[in-house]
Amino acid sequence: MLSRALNGWRAAPACGERRAAAALVWTLTALLALALGLPLLFIFGKSVLDMDGGFVGLTNFAQVLDSPGLMRAARHSLWLALTVTALVLPLAFAFAWGLSRSRVWGRGVFRQIALSPLLAPSLMPAISLVYLFGNQGLLKSWLDGGSVYGFWGVVLGEAFYTFPHALLILLTALSASDARLYEAGRALGAGALRRFLTITLPGARYGLASAGLVVFTLVITDFGVPKVVGGDYNVLAVEAFKQVVGQQHFPRGAVVGLMLLLPAVFSFFIERRMACRQQAALGARAVPFSPGRGPWRDAAAGLLLAMISVPLLALLGVGVVASFIKYWPYDLSLTLAHYQFDSVDGGGWSAYFNSLKLACITAGAGSLLVFAGAYACEKLPAAPLGRALLRFFAMLPMAVPGLVLGLGYVFFFNHPDNPLHGLYGGMTLMAACTIAHFYTTGHLTMSTALKQLDGEFEAVAASLKVPFWVTLRRVTLPVCLPALLDVMRYLFVSAMTTLSALIFIASPDNSLAAVAIVTMDDAGDTTAAAAMATLIALSSAGVSLLLLGLERVLTRRGQGWRGRA
Repeated sequence: MLSRALNGWRAAPACGERRAAAALVWTLTALLALALGLPLLFIFGKSVLDMDGGFVGLTNFAQVLDSPGLMRAARHSLWLALTVTALVLPLAFAFAWGLSRSRVWGRGVFRQIALSPLLAPSLMPAISLVYLFGNQGLLKSWLDGGSVYGFWGVVLGEAFYTFPHALLILLTALSASDARLYEAGRALGAGALRRFLTITLPGARYGLASAGLVVFTLVITDFGVPKVVGGDYNVLAVEAFKQVVGQQHFPRGAVVGLMLLLPAVFSFFIERRMACRQQAALGARAVPFSPGRGPWRDAAAGLLLAMISVPLLALLGVGVVASFIKYWPYDLSLTLAHYQFDSVDGGGWSAYFNSLKLACITAGAGSLLVFAGAYACEKLPAAPLGRALLRFFAMLPMAVPGLVLGLGYVFFFNHPDNPLHGLYGGMTLMAACTIAHFYTTGHLTMSTALKQLDGEFEAVAASLKVPFWVTLRRVTLPVCLPALLDVMRYLFVSAMTTLSALIFIASPDNSLAAVAIVTMDDAGDTTAAAAMATLIALSSAGVSLLLLGLERVLTRRGQGWRGRA
């Protein structure tokens, strides 16, 4: 009966309900096309035009390829991304192994330490490196006459920035392990090293490849760390900023943006191809792996986790501590003078409150939009073409770096003939750009939660002639509330810390905290920049804890059935 009802629901819902569902699907598709598709098309269009708007074909591409400076920046970006990936991947894998394959005390604390860089902008590690190894750095003597400004400074900053992204992927990969394989290995006489090489590593190869691709793409498109400690080591992301903001050469900036898009798209298709070939690590009869007792293993894991956690804490903590120091490193007395943002460049305290406003708008509107999009894709049978386009646009941000998306917004929304030109530089457009930039992660999170709901809910509702929006309000939304709050927390933190997507469209009247950090650092107010970065990290942590507490309260009140036998 339920099967027939489900087929009826999918085949012939009420006419008004079908129109409402189709309208929702096509409205969401149009919004994502406006926020993603058209800006990206304008980048392609701008790349074949000259400064006066005349068509020049591939002339701009030829000029960029003939430019020694831009080609050197491209080589620098490629070598930098490969180096950071080679450094971060084994460290993140070792950390993930220590968390998931040992019973060491304090694993929860170590996990939070490793994920703490997510709460701070990418500029924070760069500023901390200046305080540690800069011209007046506390550990300047360790460099033996060298300088933190350049290749290795950027490598260290990017390693701190990308480490938690790789760790999250590898933790997921190592958690999907079948204990029966390890028992079989022991029964066959395989030692710990052999089991690691023949079971653990092959089982995590997809996670390793995915983490490597994510780190590579993040590094090659990051703007913050190279801007602060890059020195003479130019990279493509900084060159794109110089071409658009510094020289106002929009066609060449579009070409550089497309160059930044290539590795991201390449990584995306490699990951998709590997995902299609990946086999399930856990079958229906699998036994989840749980580490047994092993004092020597736990001691080694604890030492490993501590050794990696110390530099992570140092790069985050030094920036926080320095913001309260009067004159680093000569006068270490405490002061709040560096938090007087109105006395330095960057927009003052209004920049910080603008970021809070942007993060709240992004978290609120973005989470609702993400939920509606995921619901339309997973639960509504109307408008199959619209749902296919909606899925495409939902996955598109995964392959588009923030810097490239920001360039697209400049070319599209700043065009004088665009009726939406008035939005340029405003809070609404910055919120739309931020939501579009981080849409894919939220969409995948909500889609996973919605897929866990049996289709019989909609089947029963259809058989009782209950409209889909009533089922959505009474059943689907309450059940998916924890995932929705997770998406809200993710969007808030991302909006507070992001820089690359908004550096081009933030106006002086709507300056943001992350952009203000760049301005302060350029003006030599490094301590004020550290103070602003500290505020961003503390605000992100505070709101994350608040939403986590709210999630637990709402789960206890409205989802007590999850804990029932």
